[in-house]
Amino acid sequence: IDVFLARSLLEKLYLFQYPIRPASMTYDGVTHLSAKIKPKQQKVELEMAIDTLNPNYCRSKGEQIALNVDGTCTDETSTYSSKLMDKQTFCSSQAASNVSRYAAAVYKKGELHLTPLHGILQLRPSFTYLDKADAKHREREAANEGGDSSQDEAEDDVKQITVRFSRPETEQARQRRVQSYEFLQKRQAEEHWVHLHYYGLKDSRSEHERQYLFSQGHGLAENTELIKSPSEYLMMLMPPSIEEENDKPMAPSNVLSMAQLRTLPLADQIKILMKNVKVMPFANLMSLLGSGTDSTAVLRCIQQVAMLVQGNWVVKSDVLYPKDTSSPHSGVPAEVLCRGRDFVMWKFTQDRWVVRKEVAAVTKLSPEDVKDFLEHMSVARINKGWEFMLPYDEDFVKKHPDIVQRQHMLWMGVQAKLEKVYNLLKEHLTPKKQEAQSAHLLLVSGEQRVNMAKAKVKQNYGQLEKEFQKQKAEMKSNDTSAKMDVSNVRIKEEPVSDEEPMDTSAFEGMNNGIVNGLHAEEDSTDSINGHLSGGCIDRVAQELKAFVSSTFKKQFVLTLSELKRLFNLHLASLPPGHTLFSGISDKMLQDMVLDTGCKQILVPFPPQTAASPDELKVFALWEAGDTYDQHRQVLLEIFSKNYRVRRNVIQNQLSQECGDDLNKQEVDRVLK
Repeated sequence: IDVFLARSLLEKLYLFQYPIRPASMTYDGVTHLSAKIKPKQQKVELEMAIDTLNPNYCRSKGEQIALNVDGTCTDETSTYSSKLMDKQTFCSSQAASNVSRYAAAVYKKGELHLTPLHGILQLRPSFTYLDKADAKHREREAANEGGDSSQDEAEDDVKQITVRFSRPETEQARQRRVQSYEFLQKRQAEEHWVHLHYYGLKDSRSEHERQYLFSQGHGLAENTELIKSPSEYLMMLMPPSIEEENDKPMAPSNVLSMAQLRTLPLADQIKILMKNVKVMPFANLMSLLGSGTDSTAVLRCIQQVAMLVQGNWVVKSDVLYPKDTSSPHSGVPAEVLCRGRDFVMWKFTQDRWVVRKEVAAVTKLSPEDVKDFLEHMSVARINKGWEFMLPYDEDFVKKHPDIVQRQHMLWMGVQAKLEKVYNLLKEHLTPKKQEAQSAHLLLVSGEQRVNMAKAKVKQNYGQLEKEFQKQKAEMKSNDTSAKMDVSNVRIKEEPVSDEEPMDTSAFEGMNNGIVNGLHAEEDSTDSINGHLSGGCIDRVAQELKAFVSSTFKKQFVLTLSELKRLFNLHLASLPPGHTLFSGISDKMLQDMVLDTGCKQILVPFPPQTAASPDELKVFALWEAGDTYDQHRQVLLEIFSKNYRVRRNVIQNQLSQECGDDLNKQEVDRVLK
């Protein structure tokens, strides 16, 4: 298809986008009453007639709107002379600021003719008549109030006038006024409307103008823009962005380009590198600057923008925080930030570790600013603090002792300045190497803690055994005739047995003084290391049975792991010295569950499941004494055959086994 560019309507052709029209309004020549345009603003206002005889038109509503707008009297200023809302005004707004890539196309006889659009305007209904109705209403109210206050008119004639002289307007004030919304609105209102004449679709003038949508000449001179080589045509379609070329930074401060960097002077190269990297060994800096760079010149330049910390170069604070800048987090001026960062750098000259709280306490800066300082030159270590990010550079220190000595003198000056500013104490000035070493020794793993606890238990075992023998002798004399039923409880006769006591380590912090299920108070002598007195065994059984019964009456079905979790929570809520702290094994808990009317449901879980053994042991209350016992038992039998069952299968099985049809609510209750 041949494409032609039509120029006859260039900078004259607009695209109007009308809203969805109502049934009582058509966009033909008859209904357009008037049109006007403001060319500079590309603002159009159209007035269109409404078909009041259309059955979709609400006549009572139209009369009411006309009455509200014009009132009872009709004159030349009336909006609706027919006392009926018979017209609608549409105002335009620009749909797109840049319409250079839009065109109107006409296809005719195998040729496509394009005319560039000068503007795209969206027409929306204007409701200025409502503002006019409000103004009329206010005028009527003012007139009514004016008749009542005619006696006060004489007094209102004399009024005091205050005269003020305006100050001369400055250039900044004038620019703000020119850019204000009120000024722009005033300028737009001052532009005069240009009245237009509307020609219908079938009008001869419209037919004549429509011919300008076609290219008037098909010669080469008329369409030279479309006769280009493929590369030129591609450049027209995708021109290079001029803004991107202008926005490129002169110095690559944000994204380093080594090619551009090496075109700069040596001092600028080092400054840009240190500002971006912040901490760098001297050997790395020399490798970035390229071969042939004089190391003496580099040493001379690096001392202007960086300080030596543990044999490595750290960028100076005034390079990162220039004068007249402030913190992006707290708004603190650059001078205060430089002092705080210098304190952090100086601390790293004393030790490899820095504590963030100490820095915040001395500098009195916000946590965000302190964190920025530390992240520039260190790495956070759990339970230790912040460690300097690079190892001590011994090679540089040995090769350049004169530089190290000069930097040491500079740091002495910085220290003296910081002492005056922050009133540093001796504890801040001395390195904390011994404290760091001692703190390092205190950091032990979980396995080491367990071994230490076991060793401590073995040390106390002899004393506990003596106390137990003494208590056993006293209890024999007092309870010789006592008989106890221990069928429900298994007594752990030895401190170390095949059955390990239940893990309650997660609640050690909640029960102060509880060690391995025992309470260490002197008054709590009911149970020691698993050996229970006669009365204590009975109380333990009763307490355990009460817990299991109440728990299953609430939840009906529990895995062993969930039951142990609930039991640990129950232990945490008990007061110190309670009988249940005597040590309950998993076997004791399972036996008590079976003795309280519960059954273990052997659910056939898939073999590839990731659940633990305790999560695979499922216990359920078999008889709760309510009307749903039979339904619950049928449901448990179903799940003992398959771990996943469809709802309709469950409902059918319940209906067959129980003999009655359950509705949805009853099935939901059983399943729940």
